[in-house]
Amino acid sequence: MLKKILSLSLVMLTCLACNSKKTEQINVGDNDVFTTQSGKEVSFLFIKHASFVINYDNLSIQIDPVSKMDPATDYSSFPKADFIFVTHEHFDHFDKEAIAALTGEKTQVILNKNCAQMLGSGTAMSNGETLKLRDDITVEAVPAYNTTADRQKFHPKGRDNGYVLTLDGLRIYIAGDTEDIPEMEQLKDIDIAFLPCNQPYTMTPEQLAHAATMINPKVVYPYHFSETPVEEMTRALEEAKVKTILRNMQ
Repeated sequence: MLKKILSLSLVMLTCLACNSKKTEQINVGDNDVFTTQSGKEVSFLFIKHASFVINYDNLSIQIDPVSKMDPATDYSSFPKADFIFVTHEHFDHFDKEAIAALTGEKTQVILNKNCAQMLGSGTAMSNGETLKLRDDITVEAVPAYNTTADRQKFHPKGRDNGYVLTLDGLRIYIAGDTEDIPEMEQLKDIDIAFLPCNQPYTMTPEQLAHAATMINPKVVYPYHFSETPVEEMTRALEEAKVKTILRNMQ
């Protein structure tokens, strides 16, 4: 399966390098590297499921770090994070031990309200709020929730966060656990979108393609896809004519 995923990734990355304009792909490997408007590099290191690292301007930005979920991750081997973002309190997104291992004197942890209460620290954000973290870094907390009646218990509206992280003009949408909610149509100028696809908790492949069409990013990374057949995701995104990079983010 991994070989198949990597093979698909290389094909899609080649297409991206040829066709992308605003977002330029400049490296293929364990890290995917993009450039910002002023030419700074932004790289992604993929760990698993919903956990990945964004490196920008000598900053380490950890997204939903989780240590014990298979495969286990030793976060003590990572550099201390400058920023940690947590979307919501489910075990595959919120891990106190991972946060503790990554937290140094200057680390800023940004979470939804429930996670901030559970952690006892950090900066809580609600849907619709924006923070300026540096002159060249802002983050917007955006809705992430289920719309299908029998799934709303998993991610009720108003509780969890997605994030739009803007690094020197490069806009990265981290959807968190959500379906293809109407608020996605309000997201503008997204360069890179991380969109989940697994049942019954997030989106179907068809919803994934619909979400990508609404957002219209330059690049889509499917993530948090667990046992979802890769062929179904890629087929739906190809039919939607969305540029896609597929990494091993079950």
